[in-house]
This record gives sequence, structure tokens and C-alpha cells, in this order.
Amino acid sequence: MIGRGLMVLVGVVLGCSSTTDPAPLDGAPVGTSSLDGGSAADVPPAVSEGGLTTTARLFPEGSPWYRDVSAMPADVESPAMIMALALAGRFGSGELLVDFTFELNTADASAPLVPLVKGPDFSSPDCDELSVPLPPGGALRGESGYQCTMNGECHLLVLQPGAHRLFELWKASVSNGMVTAGCLAVWDLSRVYGPSGRGTDCASADSAGMPIAALLFTADEVAAGEIPHALRLSLPKDRIRPGVYLSPATHTTRAAAGSTTAVPLGARLRLRPDFPTDALTSGAKVVVRALQRYGMVLAEGGPKALTARGDRSTTARWAGLLGEHDLASIKPMDFVVVDGGARIPYGGDCVRNP
Repeated sequence: MIGRGLMVLVGVVLGCSSTTDPAPLDGAPVGTSSLDGGSAADVPPAVSEGGLTTTARLFPEGSPWYRDVSAMPADVESPAMIMALALAGRFGSGELLVDFTFELNTADASAPLVPLVKGPDFSSPDCDELSVPLPPGGALRGESGYQCTMNGECHLLVLQPGAHRLFELWKASVSNGMVTAGCLAVWDLSRVYGPSGRGTDCASADSAGMPIAALLFTADEVAAGEIPHALRLSLPKDRIRPGVYLSPATHTTRAAAGSTTAVPLGARLRLRPDFPTDALTSGAKVVVRALQRYGMVLAEGGPKALTARGDRSTTARWAGLLGEHDLASIKPMDFVVVDGGARIPYGGDCVRNP
């Protein structure tokens, strides 16, 4: 972890003060948590690199994404879940591929607030209805700008360090001075969210109801030799168990069509500690160490297993560091599912936490 004093540097770079108290979310004071017994925590440290902001840990210590699971026992259903994944065709396309299409846009105090227009898939009370800070020159997932032109997921991720907030949107597109979205989830970055996150049976910009950006690994992390958090896992919907999820997920997709022994959303898979790495690139070895210590959490349906941030706003570049197929030698049988606690039946009605 980097010292908190560097957060002041970020405030200077972004043109905002790191000591300014933003307006609280849902009436909760910034720096405290009333959710599921979460404890007060400082905003996690960040460092400015080349005039841009890079965050190794967006949320405070104690958040589930930073839990070391290397010594946790296997889930009682782990053998059945791993076998179901292997028999169903392994990961999307069969290999543990990496998706580099996500972008994290950073909004300083000058970023304009763009009104939100609810798209046809917008669901209340799962999704928040707030204007979105939109920095110039940013991009959606898989796009070169803010317009969704290729009918993809078009996630829009915006970090607002001065307000300690993370805006995550699904099916987003910006035009005529407005942003249309299928969902907006606003995360309080000073808060340790409890087991039910933003609320029971509540989605976010991800099907599992979890934050996306907290689980994306970056070129800067890999270049530095450490990814200090869990990774985000996607699987085809026919390999996701329907009807239930595991905390820290708070939701499951209605499109899940896996077997009764398939992996549910929220499950965390840990790579075996003796996985051979001699043939791997140096960048792949960094990812392997993170998978052994923090694991990967099933968050969404999709064809590529692991998701990373693009490198348009990082100092390091993916070229020569890590490629899409560099982890292809890793198979489902190299993982165990760590103990995820009770299966939570999905009732379909979101109940937001205060």
C-alpha cells in the first residue's frame, strides 16, 4: 500500500482538495459506514503517474476484494463446481483469456455533470438516478469515445476522487448532452460495504451487483509486480448456476442457464499454489500470484474470463507485458472454489441498504 500522503498529491493533480468532504450518499457521513456493521475507514491511497490517477485499491481496507484467501478452506461443493465448469467447456472459448477493453475515466472538479436518462433496461431501485461527472476525452468499454456504436455492453466507469465516488454504468451512451444507461451504480469509496453490498437482490452495472473497477487489474500493477486485489471473472451464461448467488455478490442474472452444480455468481476461485510458472511470461506470473492469493470472483456472463483495464490512462502499456492468451495454460481443474458460505436464493426484488 502507498502512503496516504500521496492522496494529497492526487488532489493537486486533479485540481481538487483531498480533504474536502463530499455530500454523503444515502445520508451516511463520509468516512463511516452504517451498512451491515462496516467500520469507518479512510479513502484508499492513490498515486499520480504522468498526470493521471492510478489506484491500486479503490475501496478501504476490510473490503472483500482485498481478502487474502490463500489459506481459506475449499467450499464443500468445490469439486462438483469445478467439474461442472470443466465438462461444460471450461472458460469462455475454452481458455482463460484476458479482456483489455475496460476503461476507468477520472473526473476532477471541473468535469461537467451530465444528466442521466434511463434506458429501456433501467431497473429501480437497483439503479441510482444521479447526474454523472464526465471528463473530456474518456471512453466507454470497447469504444474510442463516449458513444456506444457497436452494440456492446458499453460500460462507463468514472472515478471521482475528490468526492470519493465511483460511477459505474451499463449500456451507456452519451449524446446531446445526456447519458443514457441501462443502470447506474454509485459507490461510496470511503465505505466498507458489508455482505449485502448496496442491497439484497440488487444488481449494479454488473450482474452480480459488485463494483467492476475494484476487480480490474491494470498494466501498472502488473509492471510493478503485484496485483493487490481479487480479479473479475466472467463465464458464459450456460456455465453459471441459476437462482442463487454467494456474497459478496448481491444478485444473479436471469439468463444464467448452468446446471445445479455450476458456479454461482459471487463464487471465488483460487489457483493452486503449485501451479507451474516456468513457461509463463513475467506479466503472467504476476497474475498467477494474484490468483493464488486473492482469487477471481465470478461477476458476469461473458466470453473472456479475466477483465483488465485498458492502458490509455496508465503509465505502463500492455504490449510486451501481457497478452490475451498468456494464461491459456491454466485450466479449471487448477482451481478450487473457496468457502463461500450459504447460498443466497435470488428472490427478484431489490431491497436497497440505507
